[in-house]
Amino acid sequence: MIGSAPAKLNLALVVGPLRPDGKHEVVTVLQRLDLADTVTVEPAAETTVEGFADDTLVADALASLRAPHGWRATIDKRIPVAAGLGGGSSDAATALRLGNAQLAAPHDDQHLHELAAELGADVPFFLHDGPQVGTGDGTTLEPIALPQDYTVCLLLPDAIAKSSTGAVYAAFDERGGADGFAGRLRELHDSLAGLERVVDLARLPSNDLASSPHTAAFRALGAFRADVTGAGPVVYALFEDAAAAERAAGETAAFGATWVANPSW
Repeated sequence: MIGSAPAKLNLALVVGPLRPDGKHEVVTVLQRLDLADTVTVEPAAETTVEGFADDTLVADALASLRAPHGWRATIDKRIPVAAGLGGGSSDAATALRLGNAQLAAPHDDQHLHELAAELGADVPFFLHDGPQVGTGDGTTLEPIALPQDYTVCLLLPDAIAKSSTGAVYAAFDERGGADGFAGRLRELHDSLAGLERVVDLARLPSNDLASSPHTAAFRALGAFRADVTGAGPVVYALFEDAAAAERAAGETAAFGATWVANPSW
C-alpha cells in the first residue's frame, strides 16, 4: 500500500509550564500542506526501511502494530528533514495507517491514536483529516474550521541546524518562556473566535518556541502572516495571491531553500 505523508504548519504554538508527566502544556493550531513524502508499506519476513537512512520512527511505528511478520517500508522524501514541518512524524503516521490496514484484525481508530501518541506528540495529527487544535502535550486533538484560500512560501535558511526538541524546550525554560502563558492562551482563543477571512490568521499569536529575522522580509514582500513552524528552523509566509508567494520564493532564495505549497485537507 502507498500513502501520502504531508507536511504540517504550526499556525500558532503557545507553550506553557511543565506538566506532571514532564512534558510542556501546549496549545497549537495544526494545518496540513500539499508538500508531502510518499510512504510504501508491505508485509515482509523482517522489517526494513529504505529511502531514508536516518529513519527510526517508521520502524518504531510498524513495530508497535505487533504483526506476526515484518514489514518492508520505502520512504520517498520531499519534506526537508529536521525543519519543523513534521516530516518524520507524518511518515510514521502514514506507515502506521498503511500497516494497520493490512492486518487481519486492524486496530480501531482510538487504539491507533494511542499508538501514534507513544511515538511522538505530532504523530496523531497526521491520522486525522483537516486542521486541528492540539492541546495537553499536543496529542489531544479537536477539529477546527480554518480558511484555506492562501498560498504558503517556505524558507529553510542556509547554515542553520535545527536544535533537538529537548534543547529548544530547555532554552524556553531557561528564559522563563512559560511566564504569561494564560494571557497568550486568551489571545489565541480570541483570535480563533474571530476567524472569518483568511487575513484574520494574521492575528494568531506568534510561535513561543522559535523566531526568525526572515519574517520581516516576507512581510515586506506582501505576506499577511510570517512565522516559524514548530521548533524551526523553517519560516513560513502566507499570501493571499499565489503569484506573490512565487515571487517571494524567488526573492528569498538567496537565504536558503524555498518551496511554495498550499494548505491541504
